[in-house]
Amino acid sequence: MKYLSGMALFALFGVSGMAFAEEASIVAVVEQVVAPAVQATVNKGDTAWMIVATVLVALMVIPGLALFYGGMVRAKNMLSVLMQVFVIFSMTAILWATYGYSVAFTEGNAFFGGLSKAFLKGITPDSMAATFSKGVYVPEFIYVAFQLTFSAITPALIIGAFAERVKFSAVLLFTLIWFSFCYLPMAHMVWYWAGPDAYTDAAAAETAGATAGFLFQKGALDFAGGTVVHINAGIAGLVGCLMIGKRIGYGKEFIAPHSVTMNMIGASLLWIGWFGFNAGSNLEANGLAALVFVNTLLAAAAATLAWMGAEWLVRGKPSMLGATSGAVAGLVAITPACGWAGPMGSIGLGLVVGAVCFWSVTFLKRKMNYDDSLDAFGVHGVGGMLGALGTAVVASPALGGTGVWDYVTNATLPDYSMLTQFISQAWGVGVAIIWSGVVSFVAFKIADVAVGLRVSEATERVGLDVEEHGETAYHV
Repeated sequence: MKYLSGMALFALFGVSGMAFAEEASIVAVVEQVVAPAVQATVNKGDTAWMIVATVLVALMVIPGLALFYGGMVRAKNMLSVLMQVFVIFSMTAILWATYGYSVAFTEGNAFFGGLSKAFLKGITPDSMAATFSKGVYVPEFIYVAFQLTFSAITPALIIGAFAERVKFSAVLLFTLIWFSFCYLPMAHMVWYWAGPDAYTDAAAAETAGATAGFLFQKGALDFAGGTVVHINAGIAGLVGCLMIGKRIGYGKEFIAPHSVTMNMIGASLLWIGWFGFNAGSNLEANGLAALVFVNTLLAAAAATLAWMGAEWLVRGKPSMLGATSGAVAGLVAITPACGWAGPMGSIGLGLVVGAVCFWSVTFLKRKMNYDDSLDAFGVHGVGGMLGALGTAVVASPALGGTGVWDYVTNATLPDYSMLTQFISQAWGVGVAIIWSGVVSFVAFKIADVAVGLRVSEATERVGLDVEEHGETAYHV
C-alpha cells in the first residue's frame, strides 16, 4: 500500500490545518498509539459535547424514528412499530456492550476486529479514545456510548421496508444475526484506523494504514454513516421486502398513513437529533463541528424544498409527508459528506437528493413493483448512495470542500482528484451493497426457517398491535 497515493488510501482531510474528522476514530489507548512527542489530553468541553451528541442520537431512535415510522403505518399497527424500534434499541445496546464494540473497534483483520474488549474488558473511567486531532482524546466510555447509538438506529431503520407484516420474533432474530455479521464488519471496514498519533512519518503511516479497515484502506470517506448506516440498512430493507412479499391489499386498496402529525413530530426529532449524529462524529467541539452543523442544517432544508417542489409539479399539491421525507433524504445524503462539503455544496447535494429520492419512492417503486412500506430503501438506500458518491464531488476545494488532509505533513494535500476519490467512494458503495445484500438474505432465511417471517393473513388484517402484542396504540 502506498501512503496517500492512488485512491487516497488513508482517507485523510482537513480545513485550514484542522484535524481529519471521519465519522469515528478507532479507540486508541494512549500508551499504545501516542508518539512520545505528543501529550495526550482530554478536554472537558469535548467530553461534554460528546455526552450531548450521544443523547441527541438516542433521541433520533426513541422517540424520533419510532414516531416517524409509526405515523406512516395504519393505526392498527402503530404500537407494533413503536415496540420494534424500542426493543431493537434495547437489544442492540446489550449486544454492543458484550461484543459489538470490540468487534467493530479493535484491531483484527481488514473486515473484523477482535474480542480483546468484549464485555468492555479493560475500559475504565481513565481510558481514552482518539479523536481526529493529534494528542486530543475523549473518555473511552462516552465513545462506546456514542457508537452504541449508531449501532442501534441502523437495524431499526430496516423495519420500515417491511412494516405491518412481519412477526416480532422474526424481527429480533434477524436483528441479532444482521447486527453481528453485517453492521459490525461494515463499521470496522469503514471506521477502524490506528488514530492520528500513529501517523508520525511516511513509514509509520504505512504501518498504521495496513491495520485499518478494508474500506478505510481503499480511501472511502464516510463521515457519519452513509455506507455503514444508510446504504447498509437500505439494502437490507430492500432484500427484506422482496423476500417477505407485499402487504395484503397493496396496490389494490388505499393504504394511507394514520397520522401525518406523528410523522412530522418524528421527522423533526430526527432532524434535531441528526446534529448529534453528524456534528458529534467530529468527536471534538471545534470549528469543523460547526461546519458539519451548518452543512447538516442546509442539506436537509434544501432537500425538503426539492422533494416538495417535485411533488408539487408532478402531483399538483405539496404534502406534509413529502416534506418530511425530503428532509430525511437530505439528512441521509449529507451524512457521509458533512465533514468534507462546504455549505453551498451541501445545498446542492440536498437539492439533488430531494428530487431523486422522490423519484425513487414513486416512479422506481411502482416500476419495480415492490412494497417498501415506509421507503427505507427509497430514502436511506438511494439517498445513502447519492451521498456517498456525491462526497467525492462536494469535497473538492474548487467547489468549497475541505480537500484531503495529510497527517504526516499536517497540511491539506495540494492536489485533489475528484475522479480518484469517486473511485474510492464507489468501493464503499459497492461493498456495502454486496455485503448487506448477502448477509441480509441469509439472515432473513434463517429467521424464516426458525420462527417464520410473516404473520398470518388473519393477524395482518386485524393488525399487529392486538395480535402480536395484545394491546393497542389508541383506545377509542
